[in-house]
Amino acid sequence: MLSFFKVHGLGNDFILFDLLHQEWPPAWQDLPGVARRLCHRHFGIGGDGLVLILPSSAADARMQIFNPDGSEAEMCGNAIRCVARYLYERAGMKKEVLSIETGAGIMVPQLLVRGGRVEAVRVDMGPPRLERKEIPMIGPPGAAVGEPLVLEGQTFYVTAVSMGNPHCVVFVPDVEGVDLARWGPKLENHPLFPRRTNVEFAQVLSREAVMVRVWERGAGSTLACGTGACAVVVAGVVNNLTGRRVEVSLPGGALLVEWAEDNRVYMTGPAEEVFCGQIPCP
Repeated sequence: MLSFFKVHGLGNDFILFDLLHQEWPPAWQDLPGVARRLCHRHFGIGGDGLVLILPSSAADARMQIFNPDGSEAEMCGNAIRCVARYLYERAGMKKEVLSIETGAGIMVPQLLVRGGRVEAVRVDMGPPRLERKEIPMIGPPGAAVGEPLVLEGQTFYVTAVSMGNPHCVVFVPDVEGVDLARWGPKLENHPLFPRRTNVEFAQVLSREAVMVRVWERGAGSTLACGTGACAVVVAGVVNNLTGRRVEVSLPGGALLVEWAEDNRVYMTGPAEEVFCGQIPCP
């Protein structure tokens, strides 16, 4: 039997396998296929992603994450908070500052602990990237900030940000009025984004508060996206719509995001364990 944990950050849920203390079945080498099967809401365990915790020669552990469509993600803000809490509470890494290797580089979560339990996790997400080639996004050199993009006769003003993975942020006057199921996939798969993109529709409530709905690359509509919340704050600053420290409200709850003066983005939020279980090894 193979043990797993079901975890979530603001409702963005994952199937987590600890491969520091158990071996991955040799028959499950097709990781994209395994992710599609296990993440299925009706025929699998169900989740917005499959997360593997692996040994690392450069950090305390390595996180590998696959979307429900089988594609591999470079980074996930909600997942890394869950991994950090798991390492502290379940894997015996009693360190309040951890280093976790990801496809976007080494991230450094700081655990906010009270009474031996992790109440929240603050993650140094590193510096954002705005250069179009670093998103990646097709077009001339420079940043895409409030750039018009016409889809089916409707103009969206998009700001592209990479938080180790690509994001397309669109500020709107009423986020609840957006037809996310229609426009999310069209922007995700737009030819301007050769590796596809995550999509965030954001409504500015004040200089310190925004409301966001997310269409995640490879997952669709989700209750929260940590890297997406960070991208929204960066986009808010460069468009002069928000300050640098913002509460980002998502359908699953709120994250506190700060784009600090050192050019690094810090994200603070919860991580929860829902249940653990076992599945038969093939």
